[in-house]
Amino acid sequence: MQIDKKVFVVTGGGNGMGREVVLGLLQRGARVAAVDLNEDGLDETVRLAGAPAGRLTTHPVNVTERRHVLALPEKIIEAHGQVDGLLNVAGIIQPFVKIQDLGFDDIERVMNVNFWGVVNMTKAFLPTLLTRPSAAVLNVSSMGGFLPVPGQAAYGASKAAVKLFTEALYAELRGTGVAVTVVFPGGVSTNITQNSGVTVPNMAALSAGKAPKTTTPAEAGREIIGALEKGSFRLRIGGDAKFMDRMSRLAPRRATELIANQMKALLGV
Repeated sequence: MQIDKKVFVVTGGGNGMGREVVLGLLQRGARVAAVDLNEDGLDETVRLAGAPAGRLTTHPVNVTERRHVLALPEKIIEAHGQVDGLLNVAGIIQPFVKIQDLGFDDIERVMNVNFWGVVNMTKAFLPTLLTRPSAAVLNVSSMGGFLPVPGQAAYGASKAAVKLFTEALYAELRGTGVAVTVVFPGGVSTNITQNSGVTVPNMAALSAGKAPKTTTPAEAGREIIGALEKGSFRLRIGGDAKFMDRMSRLAPRRATELIANQMKALLGV
């Protein structure tokens, strides 16, 4: 879809990939409503954007709070006149522990942000998007959404839920003007651990081996905007996501064991 002069809502706009998507859309001539729980992060996004007159608004909202999310469309349409696209980029990870050591509160928190946040935003904005001549929904899943990562079981489950929710949405919206895209990033060098309130005590042990190559947030943002523009069904970001996507389908057990061996250091095994 055309980016210039369109209005996009981006969650996670206060940091990482979400911030890069906001900045990239603005550079392409779009208007953006950036949503994030972190108000300071949103302020930094505004500073980096150079505060283009009237084209960027910020909305400090917790995407798990449905009442506040459902009030967003009216506020954003009042500010921008319309909404043409929704990009659900916000997400958090869980503590790096095995399922037996993972608290119910941690599981619920990850599911609430990663899955229910996407559901809340999609349900809130879909009626408006369906009225537009052309529109888009883009949801960020993860490589962990198609490949099990030990120590991130709840995170992976939440992202697998995003994958299937998005693909079902695509199937349901065929024949409408709304394009639907699901994104599977591999390793991206964001501050997701810090933003998730998670520490990685064994990271030094992992780093002692061969450090995996990661994609920069800026590159991930560019690829996401490219997929949005093309109306892609799915996007894999990074060589790791592309390789493991193929391997998980050709040899799923072998792929699972490969990742399990790589994660041993983080889990202190």
